[in-house]
Amino acid sequence: MLIITKNKLNLEELKQIRKFLSDKNVDVIPVENDMRHLFVVTGRCGELTRNEIRKHSLVSSIVEVGKPYKLSAKSSLSQKTKIKLGNSLTIGNKKIIIMAGPCSVESKNQILSTAQEIKKVGANILRGGAYKPRTAPYDFQGLGKIGLHFLKSAADEFGLPVITEVLDVRDIEIVAKYADIFQVGTRNMQNYPLLRELGRQRKPVLLKRGMWATYKEFLLAAEYILVGGNSQVILCERGIRTHVPETRFTLDLNIVAYLKHETHLPVFVDPSHGTGRSSMVRVMSRAAVAAGADGLLIEAHLDPGRSISDSDQAISIPELNKLISEVKLIAQAVNRH
Repeated sequence: MLIITKNKLNLEELKQIRKFLSDKNVDVIPVENDMRHLFVVTGRCGELTRNEIRKHSLVSSIVEVGKPYKLSAKSSLSQKTKIKLGNSLTIGNKKIIIMAGPCSVESKNQILSTAQEIKKVGANILRGGAYKPRTAPYDFQGLGKIGLHFLKSAADEFGLPVITEVLDVRDIEIVAKYADIFQVGTRNMQNYPLLRELGRQRKPVLLKRGMWATYKEFLLAAEYILVGGNSQVILCERGIRTHVPETRFTLDLNIVAYLKHETHLPVFVDPSHGTGRSSMVRVMSRAAVAAGADGLLIEAHLDPGRSISDSDQAISIPELNKLISEVKLIAQAVNRH
């Protein structure tokens, strides 16, 4: 159950309602976002107490949520979450959003040229990794702060927002200076200290599904961000580990339809990691949009064969151009654009 206040409370009002709930033996977790306060009820609450809460002068409404993920459940919000980036871009509307760029920022010229090319073919957001979580400690780990600087400079040059991965709580402050969207990778989906800290930020977070995570675990991970007051969460399917060896992962598009039924949050798909095969990225992008995805996260490289990381799944700029043209046709068929 959620208790929603009439407006954002001042300190005195907050103390007043918390004392009221404490006196009624109602256990709650307070959540403060940009618009209002709300309280997630974590214990039992009888019908008589419910009626008393409804009548409280500071309470706007009570919302019954029959799911363990209280804040991401569709019933917790009367409308879909829409995330605005600047004055012209909104995630969660009818428009399909394309985030594209290399797995890793490799040099200033590489990311500058990439930004120019993806803008030409119609991508909306520049992606690129400055901090890279690699399986082996000997693999390229990213350029770090200088990579962030290159990424932001390239994006600003061509009027594109930036999404990049954050790996550690200690990196949030520096990443926040350069990124418009934080990306949380599959290995960090259940890094709860990191998620809690991102919940205190007021920038969007794209949360990737863990490679072994159930749908419930995925949504409960999102709760860690939402309960901190950051309502700007984007869910991203990126493939799961299965018995199939022919692809890097198995792209689970069931989850798109499931999440659209269960939650008000935007849903993205990463067909690059989801397949690990560049030849499959366009096909699965079309399928993702047909299934209802709000956007795609694509690894695109100026010369995929020379990509420092994930070269097998990176597509070329001409392939990205074809992908966007094909996705436009699918979007029209499902009443999107």
